[in-house]
Amino acid sequence: MDILKLLKELDIDYELLEHEAVFTSEQSAFIKKLIDGVGVKNLFLKDTKKNYYLLLREDTKQVDLKQLKEILNTSRLSFSNEEELKEILNLDKGSVTPLGIVSDKNNLVTIIIDEELSNKKLLMHPLINTSTISIEYNDLIKFIDNQNHHYIKISL
Repeated sequence: MDILKLLKELDIDYELLEHEAVFTSEQSAFIKKLIDGVGVKNLFLKDTKKNYYLLLREDTKQVDLKQLKEILNTSRLSFSNEEELKEILNLDKGSVTPLGIVSDKNNLVTIIIDEELSNKKLLMHPLINTSTISIEYNDLIKFIDNQNHHYIKISL
């Protein structure tokens, strides 16, 4: 899947930056100096009922899984493993991105978006961790809607 081609077909503008492979928010800090936008932390989570979630939060913010568990009204949240990441989103560790839902044909993943990201330019990988794109928040919502995925906005 050529995700950049799909974004163009959806009339979603983006800025692209190619760089060395990065695997963590800390490693990708330099990117924010080279491209306009807010770094986004993407956590691929699951609950005990095998419901999958992709949490988007500003990369400088902490995530309280206990608080998130209560918001989602679930008994327990944990990180999904690499096999589930590959099987459901066709992504490798270090490349987690909401754009990965393009591979989630069974709509197993619910996107959870921290409200603090609203109306900002967001930095994310275009399915690989050797480049980053900057897209508007509303364009991400447009993409999620196009992929027929459910998303919820929360305040953490």
